[in-house]
Amino acid sequence: MTQNAFYKLFLKEISDLYSAENQIVEALPKMIEAASTPELKEAFKNHLKETRNQVARLDNIFSQLNEEPSDETCEAMEGLIAEGEEMIEMEAPAMVKDAALIGAAQRIEHYEIAGYGVAKTFATQLELYDIAQLLKETLEEEGSADKKLTSIAEGGFFTAGINKLASEK
Repeated sequence: MTQNAFYKLFLKEISDLYSAENQIVEALPKMIEAASTPELKEAFKNHLKETRNQVARLDNIFSQLNEEPSDETCEAMEGLIAEGEEMIEMEAPAMVKDAALIGAAQRIEHYEIAGYGVAKTFATQLELYDIAQLLKETLEEEGSADKKLTSIAEGGFFTAGINKLASEK
């Protein structure tokens, strides 16, 4: 493939996502440990498995392109994870901490949703349709993870969400 400027931008985007996902793989075990409710712990555990699969999917994409991810660090994710670590360290009742962890996790998910949306659009423009489909799979997983976190925060018909419980502390 020609190394035009737009293709290079695409590689930069997916390299950024690669760095971000690898940082998340490192951060999620701390979030699992810090969460107090079984439902939140389970959501984080499931997302850790999913994130590892997303890293493998990105490896597959780089392989298909005969490219390597850059070794640059995604500074945005670094900052989002640092904010999440502040939530882990905060002194607060368990439900309040869980609400804070959900907020931190959703900020991370929203960054990923934006990044994968951009990368998928770029891949489509470059007529890399198989790669665009792989990026779309991850984009959908990130959206589902965000919805799951919202569901845990808000609760359902028969249960109060973490936010309701936290507001009572």
